[in-house]
Amino acid sequence: MKIGVYGGAFNPPHLGHITAARAVFELLKLDKLLVIPTGHPPHKTLPPGSPGPERRLEMTRLAMEQTGLGDRVEVSDLELRREGNSYTADTLACLKEQYPEDELWLLMGADMFLTLQAWREPERVLSLAGVAAFGRTEEDTEELFSVQRDYLYRTYPQARIFTLSIPGVVDVSSTELRERLARGEGGSLLAPAVYGYILREKLYGTAEDLKNLPLERLRPVALSCLHHRRVPHVLGTEQEAIHLAERWGADVAKARRAALLHDCTKKLNLPEQLALAERFQVPLDEMERREIKLLHAKTGAGIAEAVFGTDEEITNAIRWHTTGRARMTLLEKVIYLADYIEPTRSFPGVEALRKRCYENLDAGLLLGLEMTIREMEERGAPIHPRTLEARDALKGQR
Repeated sequence: MKIGVYGGAFNPPHLGHITAARAVFELLKLDKLLVIPTGHPPHKTLPPGSPGPERRLEMTRLAMEQTGLGDRVEVSDLELRREGNSYTADTLACLKEQYPEDELWLLMGADMFLTLQAWREPERVLSLAGVAAFGRTEEDTEELFSVQRDYLYRTYPQARIFTLSIPGVVDVSSTELRERLARGEGGSLLAPAVYGYILREKLYGTAEDLKNLPLERLRPVALSCLHHRRVPHVLGTEQEAIHLAERWGADVAKARRAALLHDCTKKLNLPEQLALAERFQVPLDEMERREIKLLHAKTGAGIAEAVFGTDEEITNAIRWHTTGRARMTLLEKVIYLADYIEPTRSFPGVEALRKRCYENLDAGLLLGLEMTIREMEERGAPIHPRTLEARDALKGQR
């Protein structure tokens, strides 16, 4: 197996890191990419106010989810767990023990490559891994790269070196990016989820009022709460909520906020969800305590209200988007159905349900509830009483 090793402070990880990781992975035909945030860089001190190890690790995970490499990229806390300075030679030695039969390639930018001989134990580094160095353009880097390649080959005959240019890589220093973020700028240089995480955690001098976020900033913050596989669903729900709200006269801005936040706790496990419910004093029934699919709607509503300042109408639309309830408000119906029929949904009957929702909202809601109840009965799964009440209330109106 051919494994790439990509280290750095990632303080913060930006689009340049993402583009470089994906490009080198493809050009070297790697089987796996290990991304390793540095614990204690030996060549420099992390600036005052830098996020702690866990936050840098989480930002790096959010960034690398955007590479499109799926399970082939793994963010490792190897150096964050190790005490003392993070020397590359020691990291590669640990990885060689873990992957004794595999071929390691160390990824680095131009600045690091041009100073490789000044590292601690460069000969050991080059004996443990090949080096893949990348620059922004061939014109900018090839003349320097060729001199350095020749020097390294003469000095370390065992060296394996691969240099490449990656046009289009975002060329920004982390120092400059941190300064921009402190001024309320720089979001376009980051993956949306990373930017949202920075705003949510108030890193790098950002100071957003989470209870009064404009929609364009609420979106990345909401995305930072999600597993990357759920992002298309949430964005699809937002778009469907817009269409349904416009069709039936609901408040579009409120529909968008509810849609963006409706799954904000979905990636948490059952104990984490229950802890949130206790923290925010969210009332739960016995079924909700056992069923995480039901529980996330309640904890999501709690977070939306307490952290993001949603009003009662939006909070309730999130609270009831899974079970529904009797006599739902217009916004509650819009969010329940937007979640059900958004464009990434694909199941038998979804096209008929979509058509019904735009012909008659209550008829669409009734059909959606009946489809849910039938599915749960076929699976032998318990049906929440509020779902049955919602169906019966709609049938009573006919």
